[in-house]
Amino acid sequence: MPRTKGSKNKPKVANDYATQIAEKQETIASLNTEIASIQKAIEEQKNTLKEKKTALKKAEKEAASLEAKKAKADAKAAEEAKKAEAESVVKKLLASGMSADEILEKLK
Repeated sequence: MPRTKGSKNKPKVANDYATQIAEKQETIASLNTEIASIQKAIEEQKNTLKEKKTALKKAEKEAASLEAKKAKADAKAAEEAKKAEAESVVKKLLASGMSADEILEKLK
């Protein structure tokens, strides 16, 4: 007759449910504290992220404003340079003996 699988001489295990329950409760408590600390860290990071985004938007807005001012100043400087160049050309032409009507014709 074939033998059954497994040993028939297994020691009887006394289940100590109280210690097992206590261990699981400790594990649950430690996991809950870890979760709470992680959630707190996430909230702090969210607040930091919000502050950084606000600062970024403000800096971008200021940069755009400064770029617009620079473009306006550059355009004004270019206009002044053209005006100064035109005046110098007119002065040269007047000095060379040209009449005002002839100068106007050349400027057109």
